[in-house]
Amino acid sequence: MASDVINIPSPTGEELHMAEYMQSALRQLGLNVTWQEVEEGRANVVGRWNGAGAGKNLMFNGHMDTSNTGREDFLTGIGYKPSAVVKNGSIYGLGIYNMKGALVCYTHAVRALQRAGVKLKGDVIIAAVAGEIEKTQWGDFKGKEYRGYGFGTHYLVNHGVLPDMCILGEPTDMHVVLEHFGSMWVRISCTGIYVHTAFCEGREEMNSIRRMHELMETILKWIANWEKNATHGGKKALVNLGGIHGGHAWRASRTPEKTDLFLDVRVPPTIPMNDARRNVQQMFFELEKKHPDWGLEFETYVSVPGACVSEEHEMIKAIDANHEHIMGRRPDREVVTWCSDASVLSRYGIETVNYGPSSGPRDKDGEKVQIKTLVDITKIYALVAAELCGVQS
Repeated sequence: MASDVINIPSPTGEELHMAEYMQSALRQLGLNVTWQEVEEGRANVVGRWNGAGAGKNLMFNGHMDTSNTGREDFLTGIGYKPSAVVKNGSIYGLGIYNMKGALVCYTHAVRALQRAGVKLKGDVIIAAVAGEIEKTQWGDFKGKEYRGYGFGTHYLVNHGVLPDMCILGEPTDMHVVLEHFGSMWVRISCTGIYVHTAFCEGREEMNSIRRMHELMETILKWIANWEKNATHGGKKALVNLGGIHGGHAWRASRTPEKTDLFLDVRVPPTIPMNDARRNVQQMFFELEKKHPDWGLEFETYVSVPGACVSEEHEMIKAIDANHEHIMGRRPDREVVTWCSDASVLSRYGIETVNYGPSSGPRDKDGEKVQIKTLVDITKIYALVAAELCGVQS
């Protein structure tokens, strides 16, 4: 199954065939399967294994879209392609790490419980969702290939799928991630004159790219302070210079009339997003006051809060105990600066933890997971589901 799902290309916006595969796989388990069309050509697939009643409901949630398309020329490793390769005890291929491998493990955890003849009190839900990868629409970048950042899971919980708790099998190396940072995307822009190169003499400093270069000194100072002061859980609140756009490559004989700078600001779960926005906006106000005639603009166009779950939650205790049973020791804890759909779920009161299969960081070969890791965490998922949902017989 792991090879099957790798071999189905499913970049953001193109999840349909992967959804059809998951629909078939969950139906084969005898689950009640719901097809949620989130937009044309994209769907969530939800399989529910109904319990006998009086138990708590646990959801395993995983996204079907992949971090990359598989068509990038600069990503040459076998693990960056939608073509499965099995070697040296690992499975390589686009999506196995983030996070199709988890969908496979969820499916086989339910299959294992069924083979064991277990009947649960509560429901087990497997949700395969579209559009989780960190991307969004902006400006001319429109269309379903840019609709990520919790797009599918927002639809999921808005349309009746409300478990008591959720496990996200993001690639955590089987560490328990109790907290992750949020993300805020910021655009800062400045304007300039638009003239032919031959007529810009004496007005070079009015070029919007030159102006942005001057603004960068203040912006970089703010970044250094934010990264230091917003540190949480031993992790810096990183700020990435995510993009810059100015001028016209096809007409370099004209000065650029506008330049946009795009920042990805990581926000710890302890800082409300509005407070983070005010912090960076205050820096912008200082720039605007210093350069009132530069046509400065400020915009936040992504706001994904951080998420956390209590160490004392019954789901964490169940993962700890069953991880130790299978692996011989308790799982490590980690705070991470990436985001997940826990941001969406936690806002709906669904306690969520990130705990999933991966085997070390990605390297030049791309995505890979050891087969043993997939098997081990599948056993743990099955045992955790039985404990949390309650065994009827």
